[in-house]
Amino acid sequence: MSDIHEITDFAAPELDVYARLSERELLHYDEPLSGFFIAESPKVIERALDAGYEPLSLLLEPKHIAGEAREIVARCDVPVYTAPLEVLTQLVGFQLTRGVLCAMRRKEEPTVEAVCQNARRVAVLEDVMNPTNVGAIFRSAAALGMDAVLLTRRCADPLYRRAVRVSMGNVFLIPWTHLDADWSARLHALGFRTAAMALTDESVSIDDAAVAEEPRLAVVLGTEGDGLAPRTIADCDYTVRIPMSRGVDSLNVAAASAVAFWELGKK
Repeated sequence: MSDIHEITDFAAPELDVYARLSERELLHYDEPLSGFFIAESPKVIERALDAGYEPLSLLLEPKHIAGEAREIVARCDVPVYTAPLEVLTQLVGFQLTRGVLCAMRRKEEPTVEAVCQNARRVAVLEDVMNPTNVGAIFRSAAALGMDAVLLTRRCADPLYRRAVRVSMGNVFLIPWTHLDADWSARLHALGFRTAAMALTDESVSIDDAAVAEEPRLAVVLGTEGDGLAPRTIADCDYTVRIPMSRGVDSLNVAAASAVAFWELGKK
């Protein structure tokens, strides 16, 4: 049974994870263990719990204890901190989505081999630094046929609060892990062919039959603005483009990911 605590002291150290620690500080808060993150809204928290993430505490409006968050409160034997919405907004510095936050412990990331073991289609994100884009890409990946997401170390963290929120919790529904510098060779060793999403003279249309027929394919997407590094494009087996009209030369990486996953994720 959760313990309910009405917030009377904004400076209480138990609230640091919600009010005073940055995303980077949360990531490293309990080193050398796995760090913390914040999940927001009942649906997102439920998906995180279903994926095996450990809750540490809840922060919510009183009406949600027996309302939208009642099942979460029942599942989580952790402290529950509560206050009216205007107090919570003042505490955390923004309007809460559905009035519920949960501090959770991160899990150890799986290996690339474990994530890719049974995968046919994976997404590779190279230095995608905007958490909103990362969250949107995860949502598209989960919905449109990708079996896993692999990220380079410079990408925004999939467990940043905004990335989790934009993904609608889909970061908990699809396997993911980080890649090291030799990722292209590593994927080739696992039997994947790689398709760089880029505009070059050698690029083929996204509906190219040879690309679609690959038994194992990694769809590689680049950073905002500059796109994929030339070395990355050169290392990939295919360079793929999305045909455009009206003189438009490219799409936002999150929009491009949805098109690519829909076309290349077909079974």
